[in-house]
Amino acid sequence: MTAPARPAPPIDSWLTERYLALVSDSDEAGAIELVGELHDRGVPAERIIVDLIGATQRRIGELWAANEWTVAREHAATAVSERALAAVAAHPTGRASRGRITLACVDGEWHGLPARMLAELLRLDGWRVDFLGASVPGRHLITHLHQTGPDAVALSCTIPTRLPRAHAAITACRATGVPVIAGGRGFGPGGRYAARMGAHAWADSGETAVARLATAWPSRPVTDLPRLGDEEYTFLVRSRPELIATAMGRLIGAYPAAHDYSAAQTESTVEDMGHIVDFLAAAIYVGEQEIFTDFTEWTTGVLTARGVPPVALRTGLRLIRDQLIDFPAAVATLDAAMIL
Repeated sequence: MTAPARPAPPIDSWLTERYLALVSDSDEAGAIELVGELHDRGVPAERIIVDLIGATQRRIGELWAANEWTVAREHAATAVSERALAAVAAHPTGRASRGRITLACVDGEWHGLPARMLAELLRLDGWRVDFLGASVPGRHLITHLHQTGPDAVALSCTIPTRLPRAHAAITACRATGVPVIAGGRGFGPGGRYAARMGAHAWADSGETAVARLATAWPSRPVTDLPRLGDEEYTFLVRSRPELIATAMGRLIGAYPAAHDYSAAQTESTVEDMGHIVDFLAAAIYVGEQEIFTDFTEWTTGVLTARGVPPVALRTGLRLIRDQLIDFPAAVATLDAAMIL
């Protein structure tokens, strides 16, 4: 008499902690073995992708933000998750029945794993997916659309500084007549910037995107878009190197201790100044101060976890502001961040 099959185990906290321990130790073989075991026991691939791999990646991000993990450890763990995801995707799913979709991260967006997870969820739902990967230049994306003629394009953007490039990509996709669904935190809370960028739809998760694409869409008509960007945005982009160099010079002149910075500290400070300019430019481009104030609030938390006092960020904001006194939108945005 055949023994009844064991019920598929739920993806509970014990399993996620076990998987986190494996990726934390860069145990690729163990992670692949675990997802294979879950698949063999009947756990749907969608649940492995979303509730195990996806949930663990969010936890890894939190550990980095809390200064419990280094960037190197985060990258190593993500590489293991990519291999585990590939193992899940290796199981046959049958022929595509829904249509063809192109999926890509916008130019400059290097967080490719969330998009890759969406690609696998779409394949499981019957789509033929052309996954183009991270940081796809707009001209190459459009060439691919002309060559393949997909039914839809899905674009991922997790960082708001990439919104100008996302806007350019969406505009170009619309010109080819292919509807666009956008996803990722870069499009703002509730995807509030997605429509402004010209996307036909936005999804807050892979599962939401799959459900949205399974319906008749796009439901809203394509309309003319407001013009984004202005001379302040153009100045910020073109003057980025000078703004950072001047800020660093004034920092060293005003704070003698800065003379003693190591090469690594100097490089980190330059990078921080660059983030300030980039997020400011994105806020000016979209016309939303919240893009910048959200960035400064998040940065304050990250710096605090690393023992850096908030005054360090305010000093950086002031050094950039002092160079932009002739640009009212930039000054107002910086002032809004400094009073938080």
